[in-house]
Amino acid sequence: MKKILIVSALLAAAWTAPLVASAADLANGRSLVEKYNCASCHGKDYNSPIDPGYPKLAGQHADYLKHALTAYRRGDTAMNGRNNAIMSAQAKPLTDRDINDIAAYLHSLPGSLVLRK
Repeated sequence: MKKILIVSALLAAAWTAPLVASAADLANGRSLVEKYNCASCHGKDYNSPIDPGYPKLAGQHADYLKHALTAYRRGDTAMNGRNNAIMSAQAKPLTDRDINDIAAYLHSLPGSLVLRK
Protein backbone atom coordinates (compact mmCIF):
# COMPACT_ATOMS: atom_id res chain seq x y z
CA MET A 1 0.00 0.00 0.00
CA LYS A 2 2.85 2.38 0.86
CA LYS A 3 4.47 1.68 -2.51
CA ILE A 4 1.27 2.60 -4.33
CA LEU A 5 1.01 5.87 -2.41
CA ILE A 6 4.65 6.74 -3.08
CA VAL A 7 4.33 5.97 -6.79
CA SER A 8 1.09 7.97 -6.96
CA ALA A 9 2.74 10.93 -5.25
CA LEU A 10 5.73 10.79 -7.60
CA LEU A 11 3.50 10.61 -10.66
CA ALA A 12 1.42 13.54 -9.41
CA ALA A 13 4.56 15.60 -8.80
CA ALA A 14 5.93 14.75 -12.24
CA TRP A 15 2.62 15.66 -13.86
CA THR A 16 2.23 19.03 -12.11
CA ALA A 17 5.88 20.16 -12.23
CA PRO A 18 5.65 21.51 -15.80
CA LEU A 19 2.51 23.42 -14.85
CA VAL A 20 4.23 25.10 -11.93
CA ALA A 21 7.32 25.81 -14.03
CA SER A 22 5.23 27.49 -16.72
CA ALA A 23 3.20 29.63 -14.33
CA ALA A 24 3.27 33.29 -15.27
CA ASP A 25 5.42 35.76 -13.38
CA LEU A 26 3.18 38.80 -12.75
CA ALA A 27 6.05 40.91 -11.44
CA ASN A 28 8.02 40.27 -14.62
CA GLY A 29 4.93 41.07 -16.69
CA ARG A 30 4.58 44.38 -14.87
CA SER A 31 8.23 45.27 -15.40
CA LEU A 32 7.95 44.42 -19.11
CA VAL A 33 4.88 46.61 -19.73
CA GLU A 34 6.72 49.41 -17.95
CA LYS A 35 9.93 48.76 -19.91
CA TYR A 36 8.10 48.84 -23.25
CA ASN A 37 5.98 51.82 -22.12
CA CYS A 38 2.66 50.21 -23.07
CA ALA A 39 0.87 52.93 -21.07
CA SER A 40 1.92 55.57 -23.59
CA CYS A 41 -0.73 54.27 -26.00
CA HIS A 42 -3.02 52.10 -23.87
CA GLY A 43 -3.34 54.54 -20.95
CA LYS A 44 -1.75 54.62 -17.50
CA ASP A 45 -4.29 52.08 -16.23
CA TYR A 46 -4.21 50.10 -19.52
CA ASN A 47 -7.92 50.83 -19.64
CA SER A 48 -8.00 54.32 -21.16
CA PRO A 49 -6.17 54.30 -24.51
CA ILE A 50 -5.10 57.62 -26.04
CA ASP A 51 -7.00 56.76 -29.23
CA PRO A 52 -10.38 55.00 -29.38
CA GLY A 53 -8.96 52.63 -32.00
CA TYR A 54 -6.43 51.23 -29.52
CA PRO A 55 -7.60 48.34 -27.38
CA LYS A 56 -8.15 48.34 -23.65
CA LEU A 57 -5.75 45.79 -22.19
CA ALA A 58 -6.63 45.67 -18.49
CA GLY A 59 -8.73 42.62 -17.70
CA GLN A 60 -8.45 41.28 -21.25
CA HIS A 61 -8.35 37.49 -21.60
CA ALA A 62 -4.76 36.26 -21.29
CA ASP A 63 -5.17 33.81 -24.18
CA TYR A 64 -6.23 36.61 -26.50
CA LEU A 65 -3.32 38.82 -25.41
CA LYS A 66 -0.85 35.96 -25.97
CA HIS A 67 -2.28 35.31 -29.43
CA ALA A 68 -2.18 38.99 -30.40
CA LEU A 69 1.39 39.57 -29.19
CA THR A 70 2.59 36.40 -30.89
CA ALA A 71 0.90 37.46 -34.14
CA TYR A 72 2.54 40.90 -33.98
CA ARG A 73 5.89 39.23 -33.32
CA ARG A 74 5.42 37.05 -36.43
CA GLY A 75 4.55 40.00 -38.64
CA ASP A 76 2.40 39.91 -41.75
CA THR A 77 4.71 37.65 -43.73
CA ALA A 78 3.91 34.62 -41.58
CA MET A 79 0.68 32.69 -41.29
CA ASN A 80 -1.65 34.20 -38.67
CA GLY A 81 0.62 37.22 -38.34
CA ARG A 82 -0.41 40.83 -37.78
CA ASN A 83 1.11 43.97 -39.18
CA ASN A 84 1.26 47.19 -37.23
CA ALA A 85 4.43 49.28 -37.27
CA ILE A 86 4.35 50.11 -33.56
CA MET A 87 3.14 46.79 -32.17
CA SER A 88 5.35 44.68 -34.42
CA ALA A 89 8.42 46.60 -33.27
CA GLN A 90 7.34 46.24 -29.64
CA ALA A 91 6.67 42.49 -29.92
CA LYS A 92 9.73 41.43 -31.96
CA PRO A 93 12.16 41.15 -29.01
CA LEU A 94 9.68 39.37 -26.72
CA THR A 95 10.23 35.72 -25.83
CA ASP A 96 7.36 33.28 -25.32
CA ARG A 97 7.92 33.63 -21.57
CA ASP A 98 7.74 37.44 -21.81
CA ILE A 99 4.48 37.23 -23.73
CA ASN A 100 3.03 34.81 -21.17
CA ASP A 101 4.02 37.10 -18.29
CA ILE A 102 2.69 40.26 -19.96
CA ALA A 103 -0.61 38.57 -20.80
CA ALA A 104 -1.04 37.27 -17.26
CA TYR A 105 -0.23 40.66 -15.72
CA LEU A 106 -2.63 42.59 -17.95
CA HIS A 107 -5.33 39.97 -17.39
CA SER A 108 -4.94 40.38 -13.62
CA LEU A 109 -5.72 44.11 -13.73
CA PRO A 110 -9.25 45.43 -13.20
CA GLY A 111 -10.74 46.43 -16.50
CA SER A 112 -13.90 47.91 -17.91
CA LEU A 113 -14.41 45.36 -20.65
CA VAL A 114 -17.97 44.12 -20.87
CA LEU A 115 -17.86 40.34 -20.69
CA ARG A 116 -21.58 39.69 -20.27
CA LYS A 117 -24.76 41.71 -20.51
